[in-house]
Amino acid sequence: MPRKTYEAAGIHVHFDARRCIHAARCVEGLPAVFDADRRPWIAPEAASVEAVAEVVRQCPSGALTYERLDGGPAEPIDEKASVATVRDGPLYLRGRCLLTDHEGRSMEAGPRAALCRCGASRNKPFCDNSHVAQGFRDRS
Repeated sequence: MPRKTYEAAGIHVHFDARRCIHAARCVEGLPAVFDADRRPWIAPEAASVEAVAEVVRQCPSGALTYERLDGGPAEPIDEKASVATVRDGPLYLRGRCLLTDHEGRSMEAGPRAALCRCGASRNKPFCDNSHVAQGFRDRS
């Protein structure tokens, strides 16, 4: 499934289903805009541009990104890259991160990404929540 764009006056919200790990920060943060039971499931016109942008920035996987069309600030990318471990789950990356796959191909991962730690993802290097079915547990 390619990246889809949901348009409203002042903002375009982009969604890449291959990167979504269902962290649900969008549906919990702004349910009037993000409703998994509705089609289309993203209705960016249902809230202010700033509110939509703020919730999109909370998406840990980078499945959601946005483009401001109202002259507001572009989506920021942290200048300093950071990595956070999710207990029994993926690695969360933030910032400018360049990844190299096993064949030496480079890809931009930012502004946010969730990387597989269990080894079972069918979308490596990105997490696809396979760790849940695999029963992956941290050793620490």
